[in-house]
Amino acid sequence: MARWDAGAPERLRQAALDLFGEYGYDAVTVTQIAERAGLTRRTFHRYFPDKREILFAGSERLPPAVADAVLGADPGLAPLRAALSALREVGTQVSATVTDSGRRRAIINSTAELLERERSKSAAVTAALQDALERRGAGPTEAHLAARVASIISEEAFTRWAHGEGPFPRCFDAAETALHAVLNGNS
Repeated sequence: MARWDAGAPERLRQAALDLFGEYGYDAVTVTQIAERAGLTRRTFHRYFPDKREILFAGSERLPPAVADAVLGADPGLAPLRAALSALREVGTQVSATVTDSGRRRAIINSTAELLERERSKSAAVTAALQDALERRGAGPTEAHLAARVASIISEEAFTRWAHGEGPFPRCFDAAETALHAVLNGNS
């Protein structure tokens, strides 16, 4: 077995998704994941601190990416428009690199621990949005509300995308349209 296997993280991720789907998240151990991937437990821990992080690897890069996208948005955009533009842009990039989003979403939804981790990730993105909007000159209340509303639309878009409703940009547009319909009493 090679000491450093360039394909190890993906093999571990696929093994974990398969095992979580077969036996449920709580019933699967790190050892089982490593064995299914044809690797050792030690190799697993080179790439992931625990089995939960297989599902969230890379999520720490989202808040800075979103903040950068907000700060790089057209300066003439109102805070909500800037936040929406940023989330649409970053979401489109993420959706182009993520595979098995439906399976991942089902696994996360099946376990309270994973749902809490997902909420923490979402809160970090919302906080990054708010901070970036304030740095663009929005007041605290306006930045807070714009960040929260934009995050709701983004979460709905990711849910639609994970359920196979089309490419992420189309899901984002549909989520935004749905929120406008709710706010205007048309739903």
